[in-house]
Amino acid sequence: MLSIHRQTEEDLVAQSIKGDGKAQKALFDRYSPRMLGVCIRYLKDEYTAEDIMITGFMKVFEKLYQFKFEGSLEGWIRRTMINESLTYLRKNKQVFSDVDMEIVSGASSYGNAESALEQEDLLKMVAGLPIGYRTVFNLYAIEGFSHKEIAEKLGINENTSKSQLSRARALLKDLLMKSGVPLKQQITSS
Repeated sequence: MLSIHRQTEEDLVAQSIKGDGKAQKALFDRYSPRMLGVCIRYLKDEYTAEDIMITGFMKVFEKLYQFKFEGSLEGWIRRTMINESLTYLRKNKQVFSDVDMEIVSGASSYGNAESALEQEDLLKMVAGLPIGYRTVFNLYAIEGFSHKEIAEKLGINENTSKSQLSRARALLKDLLMKSGVPLKQQITSS
């Protein structure tokens, strides 16, 4: 018999659906580090993100029988984590309080002129965005959702999504300019 951690994804899913705790733990151990990262991108506070990730995994195990291996299991779990994060933000009404651009423009920058922008630095900049900007930026630029899909997920109109993305990009561009990153490395709008 294979070790629980060396079993195929299909076997782990089948055993998890049957309520096998070891298989569920193996799936959790396999995907929780990446899913925590997804939740942190939306929620910023690591403790809240961890709570939402755990709630998300509870939903994953409740609905695992619906997964038909038509896409990747990781992608299916990721969508659950994103939806749980967005649900939390909506319930706590934290998504779209309007932010004064003068206040935002005073935000601190990361990095310095002597160092090239690292991925970690950009993620820190994104994490420092106001929650509405960060949420739309993550959904659009990282997860690849359209403005229509974002609007549906967040219960807003498409123009609000576009506006939040535009403001996020402007703020990120400002932060990049303050960090001294050469223009060719800066984020451009699409």
